[in-house]
Parts: sequence; structure tokens; C-alpha cells
Amino acid sequence: MIRPALPLALALAAAVAAPARAGDPPLLPPATARALAGELSGAAAFRSVEALARHHRMRGSRGFHAAAEYVRAQLEAAGLTDAHIETFPADGHTFYGTQKSRRPWDADFAELWEVDGAGARLARVVDWQTTPLGLAQDSASGEAAADLVDVGTGTAEADYAGKDVRGKLVLAAAQPGPVAKLAVQQRGAAGVISSAQNQRTGWWGEDAGLLRWGHLDTFAPPSFAFMVTPAQARAWKERLAAGQAVHLQARVVAGQHDGAYEVVTATLPGSDPALRDQEIAFSCHLDHPSPGANDNASGCATILEVARALARLVKDGRIPPPKRTLRWIFPPEVEGTVVLLNARPELAARIKAAIHMDMVGGGEATKAVFHVTRGPASLPSFVNDVAEAFGQFVNAESDALAAGRATDFPLTAPGGDKRALQAEMAEFTMGSDHEVYTDSSFAIPAVYLNDWPDRYIHTQRDRPENIDPTKLARAGFIGAASALTLAGLTADEGEAVWRVCRAQGLRRLARLLDRRAALSADEAAGLTRFGLDYERRLAGSLDRFFTPSAALRASIAAHLATLGQITGVPAAPRSAAGGAVYRRQSTPKGPLTVFGYDYFDDKFGEEKANALALPKHQGLRGGGGDYAYEALNLLDGHRTLADVRDALSAIYGPVPLEAVTEYVKALESVGLVAPLQK
Repeated sequence: MIRPALPLALALAAAVAAPARAGDPPLLPPATARALAGELSGAAAFRSVEALARHHRMRGSRGFHAAAEYVRAQLEAAGLTDAHIETFPADGHTFYGTQKSRRPWDADFAELWEVDGAGARLARVVDWQTTPLGLAQDSASGEAAADLVDVGTGTAEADYAGKDVRGKLVLAAAQPGPVAKLAVQQRGAAGVISSAQNQRTGWWGEDAGLLRWGHLDTFAPPSFAFMVTPAQARAWKERLAAGQAVHLQARVVAGQHDGAYEVVTATLPGSDPALRDQEIAFSCHLDHPSPGANDNASGCATILEVARALARLVKDGRIPPPKRTLRWIFPPEVEGTVVLLNARPELAARIKAAIHMDMVGGGEATKAVFHVTRGPASLPSFVNDVAEAFGQFVNAESDALAAGRATDFPLTAPGGDKRALQAEMAEFTMGSDHEVYTDSSFAIPAVYLNDWPDRYIHTQRDRPENIDPTKLARAGFIGAASALTLAGLTADEGEAVWRVCRAQGLRRLARLLDRRAALSADEAAGLTRFGLDYERRLAGSLDRFFTPSAALRASIAAHLATLGQITGVPAAPRSAAGGAVYRRQSTPKGPLTVFGYDYFDDKFGEEKANALALPKHQGLRGGGGDYAYEALNLLDGHRTLADVRDALSAIYGPVPLEAVTEYVKALESVGLVAPLQK
């Protein structure tokens, strides 16, 4: 094991243990921070959550358009005169980078009734008008009067053994998409009724009354599916097991149609002629079923309130206008961001960093924990340290408020909670639009503000009454303060930003030392090399915003040398030695798994893709798609396959070189990467 010298280790521990002093906002002038905290309104954001939650906001739908028009009007009323809705064809054929466009989907009517043997209605089980979640997304028009057949999970051939489902409605515990493939497409079932439970958390399965959002495959032959609660499914299963028949009557008027993706966007123009063409983006995703309050009316409402607050503060002269342009983007989740950045490459080139909010308002009932989440380890950036500094500041101020101590930044809202925020400063996790920005084909640093867990995500109980207005205000402050810092950042502020990065780097190093103590000598050495290279690249990311002075470069060099001394490893990166070197091709741009479509599975073959080891590998701190996402990002034309394997092992936990090589060869076979040497 490599251990730091004792005096250095003690100094490091002292530096890391020192808490930020409450009352001192980082990086922003105190007057600017106070003006921002005073203007942001969690109550106003909450009202927007209520407005958006009324709409069933599926891609390209009437509900999405109504929500988009609401957002556009609010941005315009706030003074962002260029607020408008961008439209992009969605025809089921056009590609935007790795996203195969999906046709819009709307529903007009859907009901599921239980009937008696003569067809007389007994009870309405699903009604689209009152509970849109009862109809699975991408359902097509159809009707059936049929008996119910229990097929268990419904995704394995064995589930159908000895069961005649032709013309019947099947009851399955899995999501409708894979069930429809076996039951409807292959065996002639009339439709699917799914009781798929919510995403797994510590509260998974406790509430049998939760109705889960369901999906059918966008590109599969048309069919329909209803969603029911586990409690309803259990009652039917018991009756079927006792030999009783369950007769149902279903009717759906819905389907895909020609249309467009819609993305709302607006800007607060930068004031510096040399910097105004650079942009800091506020991102969210506007789609999701009704009510969809935390996911993600909360993120949309919060950045909408940030837009109002910043525009008002600038107009009134209470804060200086940003030097760089601030942009707000409200797309359909993931696919809309892929579409926008591919269709508007000049916009992608202007964005220097993104602040993404997805689920930022979960109150006590949701059991949510708030996170300030870093970008992927393949894209080190000081941008994440800036956001963490403000997250730690709000933690300290909100803790002071909750404990009864004096604070200049209570950041509360009428009707909101006064508990400490207790935000976690988290490593990269996937699952929202931030992974599009940080994908290596765009390489835009992004901060991800998000709640997890949320026991009501994607259910009928993700409602406005479970949203905390105080939390919306605090998320808004962290995001707005981070964006203002980045929008105004020049070489004059370089030393202040570097002090934040240096402190955060010491915290990261403390975690690295703790983590490597449990590893073998080889894995510990690899983790240390990667950690030091991460800090070197993070310092280099300052160049994306300004040219550091000679004094700042000297300070950075001294810090990196100190880290090398503490770890017992030189700070210089390891030179590539032997093995093939691959580089990602310039197109297509975007992550390989997007929304409703998987580029790699389509081009390589789903069956072959499922046989690959890397996308299924489970590590110590991640698994499956995490490894695949970062593997592609790490193929930068400099790292050998062994280097990529070492980096993945450092990020998520040890992984065999053979699994990495197999996956990269598969990427090469579909033209996504190319070798520089063999």
C-alpha cells in the first residue's frame, strides 16, 4: 500500500475537516448574493409547478404544447423578449445524432371496465380523463371485450406455457413494452394490463396503491396497454387463481401522429462584447405525465423563477448584467436535448457550461435527498467545484436557520419547510439531460441538481402538495449563483475560483486515500494515477473560460506537486505504453442510449448487445450503463485500451480488460470508434 507521509496526511485532514463559515457567500459579491437570495421566490416557483402539473406533457402532444406555451409566456413576461419555441420534425425516421426521432403521441379517450358475463358494466378501473397514467404511453387505438389471463411477469417464454392468450387481455407485472412483444405481437393477445411497480427505493412495494407510468415500444407494431395498481392486480390474481373468470371491456382512442419536437428557449444577453457569444445554459426537461410535479415540473419551475429573478435584478440595476449570455432550455427529456444540440450545432458550440435541474422540490413525504451532482469523471471541470461551493454554503446557512442561529441567507418560502437542506455533494449519476451535455461528443461541463430517492416518482402521487417551496428557492439559489459566477468569470477572478478548486481537490484526495486502502496494490496505484490526472485536467479546464496568469499557473503546479507528494506518486500523468488506441468518431453525436431508442442496440443488434460483458458488469460504485457510457467517453485518441480499463476501474470499480476490449471492438464494428494504431 502507498501511504502519505504522516505530517502531510494530518495537514490534509485538517484542511478537509474545516467547515465553511456560515454567512460568507463564496465567489459572488455579498451584495449580489443578498439581492439574489431576496428576489428568488419559492412561492412563485411553486405556482408554476401547479400550473405545469395540470398538463399530460408527452413529447409533441397537446399537453406538452400547452406547457411550452405557458413557459414561453412566463419568460416573455419576465422580460426575456426572445423567448420562443423551436420546432424540429419528428417523423419516426429522421436522426438527430444518436436519437431516432419519435413521432408525437396523444390520447383522446381510454377506459377499462370490469363487466359481468353478459357484458354489463360493474366497475370502471381506468379512466383517462381523471387519471392519464392509467394508459401506457404510445398506446394505439383499439378495443376489446375479453377475459383476463395472468401471465406473471410476462417477459419470459415460460410465463405463457399452457396459456391461451389469443384475443385475451394479459395481466403482467412487468412494463408493457416487453410484454406486448411476447403477448400481443407473437401470441395475438388483444392488449396488456400492467401492474409494474415503481422504481426501486427503500420504500419499494410498501404502497400497493401506487399507479406507475407505463411505456410501450415507440417503434413496435401498434397495441395498447393499461396500467393498474398492484392492489388491483393482486385482487384479480386471487380470483383467477381460485378459478373465477375476470371479464373486461377496453376502449382506447390514441396514437402517434405527424408532428414536431418543441423546445422552449430564451436568453438574457451578455454585456461583454468579447464574451457575450459564450453561454451558460439552464436546463431541465418539460415533458412527463400529469401530474409529474417533482419529476419534473419542479426543475422547470425553478429555472423559470431564476429567469424572472435575474431579469428583474438586472433591469433594476441591483446586480450587474452577466458578461456571458445566460440561456434557458425547456426540452423533452434527453431526446429533446440531443435533438437541439445536433440541429443547432452553433448553439452547442457556444455553451460553456450547463446547470441542469431535474427533481429539485421533493418535500418530506417523498423521502427525497437533494444532490449537487458532478459531471462524469471522464470530463473533469472546475464548474462542478463552483456548484459544490454554493451547495455547501446553502447547507451551512440552512443548518444555521434550523438550529436557531443567526443567518443572512435563510432561503425560505411561505408554506415551505425550515429544515436544513443537507444536500449531498455527489459523484456523477446518469438518468437525465445532463448526460447529453457531458457526453464526449459535446463535452460541455454540466452540474446536475436532483432529488433521489423519491418514492412517488412516475406515479399518480407525484403531486404539487408534495413539493416544498423552500427547497425550490434553495435549488434556484445554488443554480443561479453558480451560473452568475460562471457568466462573469475572467482571469481577474481566477485566483478566487482556484482557491475553491484547491479546497475541493483536497476533499477528493481524502476520499481517494480512504478508498484505495481497501484495494490491491495494483488497483490502488491505478486509482491514484487516475485521481491525480483528474486534478490536473480539472485545473486545465480553467482554460475553457480564461487564460490563467503566470502566478496562477505556478500555484496550480505547486498544488499538483503537493498532491503527488501526499500520495507518493508523481503528479505527471502516466504515459501510454502499448496496446491499441481508439478515438470516438465525430458523428453521430450524443449518448448511445437515449429516450425510446438505443442507437447501439439498433446498429449492433439487440441480441448481440445483450451478450456483451461490459454493459452488464457490476462494480463497486456503478454498473451496466455507467461503464458503457464512460468507456465511450474515455476513447479520446490518447488512452490505450489498458488505460481505459484502468480509468473505468478507478471510477466504478475493477473491470476485466477483456470486457473493455470486447465492447470497444463492438463499437468499432458499427463505426462509432476507430483505432489510431493496432
